Amino acid sequence: MAQPVIAITGPEKGAFGPRFLVALAVRLYGGQPLQLRPSHNPEDYTFDGVVVTGGHDIDPVLYAAKPEVEPKYDSARDKLEMAVIDLALTRKLPMLGICRGAQLMNVYRGGTLYQELLKQREKTSHRWTILPLKTLCIHPNTWLAEFMGRQTARINSLHNQAINKTGAGFQVSGTDLDGIIQAIEDPDYGFLIGVQWHPEFLLLIRRQRQLFKALIKACKPLHT
Repeated sequence: MAQPVIAITGPEKGAFGPRFLVALAVRLYGGQPLQLRPSHNPEDYTFDGVVVTGGHDIDPVLYAAKPEVEPKYDSARDKLEMAVIDLALTRKLPMLGICRGAQLMNVYRGGTLYQELLKQREKTSHRWTILPLKTLCIHPNTWLAEFMGRQTARINSLHNQAINKTGAGFQVSGTDLDGIIQAIEDPDYGFLIGVQWHPEFLLLIRRQRQLFKALIKACKPLHT
């Protein structure tokens, strides 16, 4: 059986740590990572699944909103990842969105974002940390519950934006203690999950690795 090729998107330069860790998780469960950057044309590559990784804020023009915060956008990356998401959805490929990746998947389907979360927080800290210090409330009867088990989990927080209105086909499968969306999924798709935290920084925790394992497993039938 051939190894499923997993496209890993990201910026043209930098983000070495997250890219490396996502690729490590992909290899751990039998996948072959393919790093895609804005200078690449995704139609020139063959892949069986996708991980859209984290990074800069998404340009609000993509969801028809005016900027509310000082911009830190990467329009070239937005263009690449929207094209990759389009290809993946057209081909019904398994896809995992991480932080910015989850937000972009949601925007692609017509959803919106909170551009600045400080005003949305009452019970949770606005501090950024790779450590699992935030509580994830996992919704029952969801893929997320199937993969991660239990009703709660510990997650990290490295984001200033988050999903507000969910896009077409998505349902909420996880929130934090303030009710801010931490995970979305499409139960009718096959494997389409977006998580607001960074599981690649938590690979020592088995439950976090399950997300990557499930992604690779969803790709394997393509090679039988």
